[in-house]
Amino acid sequence: MFASFLILFRETLEAALIVGIVLAYLQKTKNSKYNNIVYTGVGAGILASFVTAILFNILLGGFTGIAEEIFEGVAMLFGAFLITTVILWMMNQKNVAEDIKQKVSIDIKHKDRLGLFLLVFISVLREGVETVIFLGSASLVNGTSLFGSLLGIGSAIFLGYLIFVASVKVNIKKFFNFSSFLLILFAAGLVAHGIHELQEAHIVPTIIEHVWDVNSIIDENGVTGSILKVLFGYNGNPSLIEVSSYLVYIGIVFGLYGTLKKKSYQLVKRD
Repeated sequence: MFASFLILFRETLEAALIVGIVLAYLQKTKNSKYNNIVYTGVGAGILASFVTAILFNILLGGFTGIAEEIFEGVAMLFGAFLITTVILWMMNQKNVAEDIKQKVSIDIKHKDRLGLFLLVFISVLREGVETVIFLGSASLVNGTSLFGSLLGIGSAIFLGYLIFVASVKVNIKKFFNFSSFLLILFAAGLVAHGIHELQEAHIVPTIIEHVWDVNSIIDENGVTGSILKVLFGYNGNPSLIEVSSYLVYIGIVFGLYGTLKKKSYQLVKRD
C-alpha cells in the first residue's frame, strides 16, 4: 500500500504543481481565458495515461514461461532505470517553475493555443507514463494497492489545492528529497528482483544461490516481509548476484545523488 501511495502521491503532485504554475501565471498575467486549454490538456493527458496503462497490462498478460520471466525482469530493470533518471534529472533542475512560465509566456505572446495545450498535455502524460511503469514494476514484485493509489492521488490534489488556492506554505523541496531517498531504495529493490527473474530465465548466472536465508525470522511472504519486499526489495534468501547488484546500484546512485545535490547547493549559494 505504501509503495502505491508514494508513487501516486509523488507523480500526481508533480503534475499538479506544473498545472498549478501554469494556471497561476495565467491568472497573474490576466490571461485566464486560456484556462480551458489547460483543463483540456490535463484531461487529454489523463486519458492518454489510462490508454498506456491498458496497453501495458495487455502486454504484461501476453507472456508465459521463460518469456514472462524475461519480460518481468526487463520491465523491473527499466522501471528502476526510469526512476533513477527522473530523480537525478530533477536534482539537476534549478528553475523548473521559471522555465514553465517562460514557455507559457511565449505561447500567449504568439496566441499559440496548441503550444499551451501540448505543454500541459505532455507534462501530465509524462507523469502518467512514469506512474504506469513504476506501478507496473511494483505489481510484478508483490502487487499494488488500489486504496493506496487513490489515497496518494487524493492527497496530492489536496496539497496542490492548499499551495495554489489557499496559499499555504509547504516545503516541497524537503518532501521531494525524502521521497527521492525512498524511491532510490525502491528502485534498488527492482534491480535485485529484476536480476532474480533473469536468473530464473537462466540469462544471468546464479553463482551462489542463497547467500543467506532469514525467512525463518522475517518471511518474505509474510506481512512484514511483503512490505519490506515491495518498498526496499527485501529477499529472505537472495543470491550473490542479487545482493551485489543491490549494493552496487545503491553505491552508484547515492554517489551521483550526493554529487548533484552538492552541485545544486553551490549554484544556489553562488546566485
